[in-house]
Amino acid sequence: MKAEPVKVEPVKVEPVMGAGFDPAFVPGITGPTPTDGVAKSPEPKGAQEPPSAEPASPERVDADEAGAEAVADADAEDVADADAEDKADGPVFEASDRRARIVADRKGVRLSLDEEACEFRWDEIAAVETESPRFGKRYTITVHTPDRRWYPIEIEAAARARFKEWDEQIDAVLDAYFEEA
Repeated sequence: MKAEPVKVEPVKVEPVMGAGFDPAFVPGITGPTPTDGVAKSPEPKGAQEPPSAEPASPERVDADEAGAEAVADADAEDVADADAEDKADGPVFEASDRRARIVADRKGVRLSLDEEACEFRWDEIAAVETESPRFGKRYTITVHTPDRRWYPIEIEAAARARFKEWDEQIDAVLDAYFEEA
């Protein structure tokens, strides 16, 4: 008996794609926000003017400080106006406990648990499911996306009476902003 050589054919394998290799693969996950105030200058470092040998006049320094204060005041007013628009625009649902938090408003749904957070715009949401347990005080909200992924979060209520209140609030937000396709 003679052994015949075994023919080996190369296997064509696609690269593995998914959240294990690319965190951006999971919809709704946002990147970390910088904690320090990083400000980028539009001009390259070489284009800056060299410091002048003459000290700045007191009137010029006062005018610069007044201009900076006016800009800061205008920015604070813009932020306050944006917050007022968000709250005056329509219904908002907010629920939180010591670890978890959910906010649903005109922008979408934001979930956070401990240090992790994700945000879904209304066009990224296929369904929102709520569940109140028969026993216990953990209210569950699950956000479903069109690509068959779901993101549940549990909020511990102070009392079971909050479940009915939360159901009414989330229904009002969904009626106002969520459009079934």
